[in-house]
Amino acid sequence: MRLSTKGRYGLRAVADLAVHGKDQAVSISSIAARQNLSESYLEQLISKLKKAGIVNSIRGINGGYRLSRNAGEISVGDILRALEGDLKVVDCQDDHGCDLYDSCVTKYVWKRINDSINKVVDTMTLEEVISNGCQLQEDDNNPKEMEC
Repeated sequence: MRLSTKGRYGLRAVADLAVHGKDQAVSISSIAARQNLSESYLEQLISKLKKAGIVNSIRGINGGYRLSRNAGEISVGDILRALEGDLKVVDCQDDHGCDLYDSCVTKYVWKRINDSINKVVDTMTLEEVISNGCQLQEDDNNPKEMEC
């Protein structure tokens, strides 16, 4: 399975929003600048995340975007599914994707891989991503790209 830029960039954007949006709404332009992303592409991603109930928009002079819930309540799976859709490794994991489903011995492999991926992304929270990402930056003595 390979995630598209939607999933990769969207996860970065939501992490940025979680770090920088604790006290105030965050503009798309500020996220785009910090994450080196196109504003127009980021607008498309934020729109999907808003539709999925992961972010809220705030209008007005101090408007922008904020998380709709605490970062500890949002899973990586929530974010990736909002942006990528289903996270299946292959389409033949149920009888709708393959004519040989009933007699296929490899469906066990795909089911186990799919279940493992879903378990990881569904149990990993945005808060955990931020916390561990910041810890890695400190351990590696890297200059922080994101305030932690």
